[in-house]
Amino acid sequence: MHWDDLRIFLAVARDESLSAAGRRLRIDPATVGRRVSRLEEQIGAALFAKSPQGYALTDAGQRLLDHAMRAEQAVLAAGEELAGQAGGLSGQIRIGAPDGVANFLLPQVCARIHDANPDLEIQIVALPRLFNLSRREADMAVTVSAPTAGRLLVQKIADYHLHLAATRDYLSTHPPIRDMRDLRDHRMVGYIPDMIFDKELDYLGDIGAGRVPLASNSVVVQLNWLRLGAGVGIVHDFALPFAPDLTRILRDRFSLTRSFHLVRHEDDARLERMNRFAALLSEGLRREVTHLEGELDKMPQPTDA
Repeated sequence: MHWDDLRIFLAVARDESLSAAGRRLRIDPATVGRRVSRLEEQIGAALFAKSPQGYALTDAGQRLLDHAMRAEQAVLAAGEELAGQAGGLSGQIRIGAPDGVANFLLPQVCARIHDANPDLEIQIVALPRLFNLSRREADMAVTVSAPTAGRLLVQKIADYHLHLAATRDYLSTHPPIRDMRDLRDHRMVGYIPDMIFDKELDYLGDIGAGRVPLASNSVVVQLNWLRLGAGVGIVHDFALPFAPDLTRILRDRFSLTRSFHLVRHEDDARLERMNRFAALLSEGLRREVTHLEGELDKMPQPTDA
């Protein structure tokens, strides 16, 4: 069994497609298919079941997956040890994150890391869902809830805060908001209830909000609605410096605190490159949250409506 065949097997297992695996590996999809067939002949079992949705692992493929991932980690660790880690970071690292942190925190943090490590390729996958690190949808992920199952390394990065917000124009042309009960007279902006992928994101549930007339699974869409004066919603404090037309409401009566966690596959603990990047990313995110929330506190805020 050749490592190169295992490498191709891993790509198909992660992408569930010959063409996507070919793009990842920069080889022809037909070659990918032939190499998978060769590996199946060597093992004497089908590794994938093909369907209209793509290539799904069979039981034999699932058993091989763990062995192939351990082989991958051993190859990567050997390469790092032989190359040495005295210089800057290099290679490709993919980060998965919800779109709030992906849009308002990761760009500047990752840009600074890249400035110091120009041979490093950083990819940010911004999706409002959980990531499967075993399938290498990402090398590491930023999450709100800390996962409790799986072979994962989990470390808390930082707390962050959220408040109710709306535009000044909206507040000046709608009934005053003096306490939480007054929110019933306002149009709420928030998540699509049945698409909340993490219980920590059920912000409006914390205030007992009922119907959400303007809803999206994207934080950025919600923020843009609020910036247009479409209603009242809950916003990350670290996003508000990017939307100076929004102002916080009922700050002394309602505030949410959540936490970011960095999640990695357990096997990556042996990779010094991943450890160094994880440390840089965690510290960078911690500093950026502190900086942006501090900038918000310096901005002039009108008296709550």
